[in-house]
Amino acid sequence: MKTDLSLKTINRLVQYHCILTAMEETGKDIVSSPQIAELLKIDDSQVRKDLNLLGNTGKTKVGYEVSEVKLLIEKVLGFSKTKNVFVVGTGNLGLAIAKYEDFKYYGFNIMAMFDNDPLKINLTYNDKQVFHISKLPILAKEYDVEIAVLTVPRKNAQETADFLVESGINFIWNFTPTILRVPQNIKVCNENLIGNFLQFTKDV
Repeated sequence: MKTDLSLKTINRLVQYHCILTAMEETGKDIVSSPQIAELLKIDDSQVRKDLNLLGNTGKTKVGYEVSEVKLLIEKVLGFSKTKNVFVVGTGNLGLAIAKYEDFKYYGFNIMAMFDNDPLKINLTYNDKQVFHISKLPILAKEYDVEIAVLTVPRKNAQETADFLVESGINFIWNFTPTILRVPQNIKVCNENLIGNFLQFTKDV
């Protein structure tokens, strides 16, 4: 994936990809920047700017080829590169993530789930087995996994993150309401569900 893209640009490209996928499925071959902009409620000049970053300027008075732009986004964002992932925590959120089928289209390959609840160990969800958290270091090496989705309760978040780092996990997608303290070389993406909801509903 290109490393010089801002998070906002990446988010928009993912949204474009969703739109293009839907259009491709309905047999539509050409799309214009105003069409995309109208769906996302943004300026069409922003769409053109983003697509120019991909090296695709489209055709004047015609538009963009749906399949071509879709493939360019997949290439730029690294969808074709498989990324093996563990889900740590099998509460409602962890299970929902494990069951989300569309992750596979983005190279997001959930290998296994982990918990410390004896009643959940060895259960399977969406063909993903739940292992005791103590098995994670061994399986991380066996499956070559560096990415973990963290969905444990807040009180266990920091302790679990420390364990993940010790186990060779270098990337943590953090769904807990906790700011994790990790070494400088570890990358953490904090998914602020409550903050996003409050921002969305600030005018309600």
